[in-house]
Amino acid sequence: MKNNIKYFIICISLSIGLASCETDFDNPNAATEEQTFSSREGILASAVGLQQLYSTTGVRWIVETPAITTREGGITTTFQNMIELEDGGSALPNFNSNVQGLWSTMLRVIKIAEDIEANTANIELDAGTQSGLIAHAKLFKAMAIGSLAQNYEQVIIETSNNNDATFVSRNNAFLAAITLLNEASSQLAGNAASDEFTNAITLGNIDLENTILAMTARYNLFAGNYDTALAAANSVDLTSTSVFAYDSQNLNPIWARVFQNDAPNFKPRDNFGLPAAFTFDAADGRLAFYLVTLDETNQNGLPIEDLAGFFNVNTGSLPVYIPDEMNLIIAEANLRQGTPNLGAATTALNEVLTDNDDQLGINANVAAYSGDNTVDALLTEIYRNRRSELFLTGMSLEDSRRFGRPEPSGTAMDYDEERNRNFYPYPDLERNSNPNTPADPSI
Repeated sequence: MKNNIKYFIICISLSIGLASCETDFDNPNAATEEQTFSSREGILASAVGLQQLYSTTGVRWIVETPAITTREGGITTTFQNMIELEDGGSALPNFNSNVQGLWSTMLRVIKIAEDIEANTANIELDAGTQSGLIAHAKLFKAMAIGSLAQNYEQVIIETSNNNDATFVSRNNAFLAAITLLNEASSQLAGNAASDEFTNAITLGNIDLENTILAMTARYNLFAGNYDTALAAANSVDLTSTSVFAYDSQNLNPIWARVFQNDAPNFKPRDNFGLPAAFTFDAADGRLAFYLVTLDETNQNGLPIEDLAGFFNVNTGSLPVYIPDEMNLIIAEANLRQGTPNLGAATTALNEVLTDNDDQLGINANVAAYSGDNTVDALLTEIYRNRRSELFLTGMSLEDSRRFGRPEPSGTAMDYDEERNRNFYPYPDLERNSNPNTPADPSI
């Protein structure tokens, strides 16, 4: 266990170099990167560290940052980074700590994943352990790339030790993530992950095969590959779940932002942050699952609630994905195909609306859809259900753009806007070190 902790600290410390200045001091007692990734203990600990980095620090930025931008949450703090996010507009600074934290943490995840994949084949391991490590690294690299592409207009998909990584369009980034996921699936098809891998890394909390399929469906939907998204979503076993598990040393990161020390940084918005035009049946179980009535407003006059769901226990698990996301993908993809299939879309949508035995307890348990049988009306209903079913999962900004919700004006402190940015500016830490950094988006 002590060796695992040592190697975890080493691999995280090495990855921080991507976002650090070039000041090198020799430490004769420090393990080199080659030593970290050249032993069984080191490579397994690195995989644990990869998963831990993503599920703690990563999830904090992935969820919190777009939540404030799209009004899922309202700030309840005077910290400048949160004020800047809620104010939004074209003046959002490049040095905002959320903008920087999301970017740099995902690049750290990508770098560790690349190192694991590059070095695993050089270590004597059981075939199933090697296969599991490679598939796991590809999955987390894909999720990191996908998270960047949901929030930035152009992103990095391969790191560079020379601080000259190239940028690609967000759509090409989704395609790169899909390629990684397909490779991960093929890896496991050739050699299933071993018990050694499972016992050392995922501990049975993450169903690797189904998570890979779920992310394949998600990113193909975002990339506009609707047939492939449908096939992947239909292949996911909806009775299976995958969760990030937490403990007293690694707390649920959203609990830490909302409940820790009774000093919340934000709280959830009424109506999942949607405008009043989006109404919910009072009996919709997702209201009680995620929200606790508070009847208060934050400092900017935005109505807020208390938070429940997966977020109100310090060591409570967070889902890697929510099973009914697959039904919502099936519904949306059927409508966005060249020839929309309204019947199939409605059937999938009703699986979400009438759900009363969800594996994670998210049960809308309301009547089936009875609105207009048109593509536009059904897409609006799917958006409403994505916002409530997938609340605080980091997809609200991607969804708001994709469903054509009103564009932000670029004016700061317009709290009536549904979202106050389209994309985030590129962090100063990247621009100051990488000459390939593009111009910031206008809004």
